[in-house]
Amino acid sequence: MGLFIARRIGKGVVVLLAIVVLNFFLIRLAPGDPALVMAGEAGAADEVFVAQLREKFALDQPLPRQLASYVRNIVGLDLGYSVRQQMPVATLIGDRLPATLLLTGTAFLISLALGVLFGALAARRAGSLADTAITGVALLFYATPLFWVSLMAIIVFSVRLDWLPSFGFETVGAGYAGLARAADIAHHLVLPAMTLGLFFMAVYVRMTRASMLEVMGLDFVKTARAKGLAEGVIQRRHVLRNALLPVVTLAGLQAGTLVGGAVLTETVFAWPGIGRLMYEALLQRDYNLLLGVFVVSSGMVLVFNLVTDVVYRVVDPRIEAAR
Repeated sequence: MGLFIARRIGKGVVVLLAIVVLNFFLIRLAPGDPALVMAGEAGAADEVFVAQLREKFALDQPLPRQLASYVRNIVGLDLGYSVRQQMPVATLIGDRLPATLLLTGTAFLISLALGVLFGALAARRAGSLADTAITGVALLFYATPLFWVSLMAIIVFSVRLDWLPSFGFETVGAGYAGLARAADIAHHLVLPAMTLGLFFMAVYVRMTRASMLEVMGLDFVKTARAKGLAEGVIQRRHVLRNALLPVVTLAGLQAGTLVGGAVLTETVFAWPGIGRLMYEALLQRDYNLLLGVFVVSSGMVLVFNLVTDVVYRVVDPRIEAAR
């Protein structure tokens, strides 16, 4: 296991460097000049001032030299300096990352738990009214645009019913501390986490149902029934455990994409995470900040994929035996 993890980390570093180079060129291909944006915001768009800005932030250097300097800084764990926020990129991301991890982690747990639960229930009652209702609701959540669900949730649960706050991370100016602050943050977390979680839950419902129905037809399940085992034991120990393998794979892939997928949710609910930070950096043509968010997001995807491989071996030890 140690050798396997070391190899995966080595491959992950190579992939991350390739992503850094690719993102650098993609960002530079985007229309707009960050020097002109900064000059316009400063109210001085004359050519001399723009040239000074390009020289200050090394935007006047040839593209290969900019790339070499950026990759060298990344290898040294230096994400650069935000030309718009006038702060180190690492500091900006470090301030926003906990909020994103809280939101996406909660949404991930909600989607996975509810998805496996309702997927197993639908598979056990395949063809019944409950199966039709579960798959229909799951398809509805998956087909509905995420921003529309977010807006409708705000209108219903915040504006009309006044049950939950509509935006923000916590109550501004409340001065809560300790458990009171944690409860306030949890209160603000409900709407964005449920909105994001229900969207991804639909995928797990359909995957779990399809996988369990496939496993139910295998010979070892028929043998377990012939031995007289209770149906609940068969479903839990034999069917569900073997059906979880594709679900684990899908969960590992989506755990990383949740960080990027939270951009819409964070924007609608004004959640102070890196998704919203990335959106703001894009509008402001803040290249260093945008690239820094991309690097951190890519690194998190690689970490989640590594964790998925480890969990995969724990769930099904035959993978290690067949290696």
